[in-house]
Amino acid sequence: MATETSIQKSESQVVQPERVRGGPTYIPAVDIVETNDKLILMADVPGATTEGLDVRYERGQLTISARVTPRQDPNTDYLLREYGVGDFYRVFEVGEGIDAEKIEAELSDGVLTLHLPKVPALLPRKIAVKSA
Repeated sequence: MATETSIQKSESQVVQPERVRGGPTYIPAVDIVETNDKLILMADVPGATTEGLDVRYERGQLTISARVTPRQDPNTDYLLREYGVGDFYRVFEVGEGIDAEKIEAELSDGVLTLHLPKVPALLPRKIAVKSA
């Protein structure tokens, strides 16, 4: 189903977020599914809230960033600390076949789900056959 609506992971072009606060920035793991009428992108952003999320689509680039508040006071004296808390940031090159005005996003249980509908011109259509 490869069309102009595919999302491509670009290894050669690494985009780094501007650092405006300390702490680590993680690359969220994603799953991308293509259906006949849209792409669905699911990104793991544990600890993110809707207020801390910023999703943008501009000139064929889809950017996901999320600010995550630390669970504990920064001066906490941990006995054991394995879970890293930090912000998330990832950029995707998206074909121009996405209808930017109809993109929808939802956050549930630490998973951001984006619905990226294809432009109507790229949707498959059934052609009626007439008998002669």
